[in-house]
Formats: sequence, C-alpha cells, structure tokens
Amino acid sequence: MLIMKSIQILFIILLSVGGFAQEKANMTFQEELKKHCGKSYEGIITEGGKEGDGFVGERLVMQVLSCEKDQIKIPFYVGNDKSRTWILNFQNDRIELKHDHRLEDGSDDEITMYGGTSSNTGFADTQIFPADQQTCDLIDYACGNVWWMTLNQTSFSYNLRRIGSDRLFTVKFDLTKPVEFNEKPWGWK
Repeated sequence: MLIMKSIQILFIILLSVGGFAQEKANMTFQEELKKHCGKSYEGIITEGGKEGDGFVGERLVMQVLSCEKDQIKIPFYVGNDKSRTWILNFQNDRIELKHDHRLEDGSDDEITMYGGTSSNTGFADTQIFPADQQTCDLIDYACGNVWWMTLNQTSFSYNLRRIGSDRLFTVKFDLTKPVEFNEKPWGWK
C-alpha cells in the first residue's frame, strides 16, 4: 500500500514537472522571439522553391515588427510584395498562427487570416500549427496544411507541409545578421 501511494505521488510530481516544462517551452519560444523585436533578417528558401512561384529570385525579409504581451506580428516581404504578415497570438498555453494578407491599398485580401493553433505547448525551439476549421472553410485544399516555426540562436524558419501532397515550403532566416529594412507591410497603421 505504501509503495503504491509512493508511486502515485511520484507520478503526480513527474506530470507536474512535465506540464511545467511544456508550459515553459511555449513561453520560452515567445520570449526568444521577442528578443528580435524591431529587427529584420534576410532569408533563403531551403525547401520547395520553384522557378516562377513568386518567391525564387526575390529578396525575402522577415521583420519582427510588433511585440505585445499576447501577440507578435512578423511581416514577411517577398521582393516588393508587402502583403504578408504572420500573426502569433499567445493564449491559454497555446499559440495561434494567422496569415494576414493585404492588398496594396491595405484592404483585406480575399484569402486572409488562415492558419491554425498549436495542439499542445510545443518545444522551446519549435511550434507546430495544424490547419484550423476557418482555414478549411476558406481554402479547402489547405485543410491538410501543417505549418511550423523553428527558432534558435542563429536562425528562424517558417515551414509548410500539405499532408497528402508533395507540397513542402521552407524559408530560413539568418538571425546572426540583422539587416537595415525600413519598409512597412501594406495596410500597416
């Protein structure tokens, strides 16, 4: 009886520590990303780029432009195209990724605010976002999308895999070399 009770207590302690470690991983990802607020970085496509896709051959820049308590906005510039912003919302021990797409006049693109929410607290260096129902309703072929972001001392990556297809896209940014970049996304206020 005493051995069973001891095992139960040990199990509860391990679950508590494990839960804290996961929660800390989510918070660590957020805090590490906030260290780059106000900075911009150039990136390269490491997977999935194809000639004529609108990305290959263009200057790719991420800009950690806005860091609020529960939200980080990261515009992703592709050449002169300033239409894309990744929005990370931090709530209830989860991270929601939304893709804010704008037209040149700053109005919403027809396809905008798609993405997903992490299904768990993830890792300190990786967060995974399966497509949510809003995305499925908006873009039926993107219902199988899984996005993930990685972050370490030297790089940040944005990744997309479309389950059930060969669609894979990865762009990796060098965090060791901030670049001068004074642009703002379309519609930025």
